[in-house]
Amino acid sequence: QVQLVESGGGLVQAGGSLRLSCVVSGLSFSAYAMGWFRQAPGQEREFLARISRSEMRTYADSVKGRFTISRDNAKNTVYLEMNSLKPEDTGVYYCATESSVAGRYTFWGQGTQVTVSS
Repeated sequence: QVQLVESGGGLVQAGGSLRLSCVVSGLSFSAYAMGWFRQAPGQEREFLARISRSEMRTYADSVKGRFTISRDNAKNTVYLEMNSLKPEDTGVYYCATESSVAGRYTFWGQGTQVTVSS
């Protein structure tokens, strides 16, 4: 049974930082590219960042230079370091495993809430 469990969300003031974690179990973590997504209230879920098996990183323009994705294969964990947070970064943050088809994500976590106050 594959499980992805996010943590690290919370309430932070604009300009602050948070570090999200996603622990993955039930599959060979190092064999998968991983992604982080966000869903703001009333909006569709949007892509934020991706890290490949070889640790190549891709970011959405909205978070480039402020967010950093990383992974620790020994801990089956992917991270999202978020700096210079803005109120528009508010939303539920999800991690996901990428399937063999690039850009298609198969398994998802339950999400962690991030709220940025102005």
